[in-house]
Amino acid sequence: MAEMLLEASDLHTYYGPSHVLRGISLNVRRGEAISLMGRNGMGKTTTLRSLVGLTAPRRGKVALCGREITGRPTHEIARLGIALVPEGRGIFPNLRVREQLIMAARPGTDGRQDWTLERVIGLFPRLAERAENYGNQLSGGEQQMLTIGRALMTNPDLLMLDEATEGLAPLVRKEIWRVIQLIKAAGIATIIVDKDIKALSTISDRSLVIAKGRIVFEGPTADLVAQPEITAKYLGV
Repeated sequence: MAEMLLEASDLHTYYGPSHVLRGISLNVRRGEAISLMGRNGMGKTTTLRSLVGLTAPRRGKVALCGREITGRPTHEIARLGIALVPEGRGIFPNLRVREQLIMAARPGTDGRQDWTLERVIGLFPRLAERAENYGNQLSGGEQQMLTIGRALMTNPDLLMLDEATEGLAPLVRKEIWRVIQLIKAAGIATIIVDKDIKALSTISDRSLVIAKGRIVFEGPTADLVAQPEITAKYLGV
């Protein structure tokens, strides 16, 4: 089996007095694609934020390659090989596409530089066309492409995508899923939050379903697809 990359155990995360994550545990191996599903407000985004230190858990442990990273600043965790594509995208409106990609560029944890500006631009032809446009001149789909491209420029070991295709036009969603397949084929581990069960079933190796801050299903994605009662109960489909 592939080497264990990320391990999180018994995470309890709060927003003020609100107890959002109630004992979340998960793991990701190198090159593995994990889907994280659940209805809105169940704790998916908080799980990702807890893994990278944006919302530090009050209890529990996160380890990367066997090294505990719980409580470390987010910028340090990012440099250890985790990249987050946030739900709000977080692009810079007053910087050009090319500038936003270049400013994120750095070697991976082992010194590799597989994801260059040329490779990322080649992955997203629409970004090539918009290379000199400012962030506020991009459509929502183009902004999502830029955010994914920016994350790839860090040459991560683990890429986490929060609501990968939410609110995007069908053709843009298809393009994003194509790119995620290529990212997986390149050997980058992924945690993908999205509501498109059909698309996730073709990409993810394992699925986790979260409800009210707890994991209520974990297993091969094929097993989840084979149990429609679970998706009906926890995903509303």
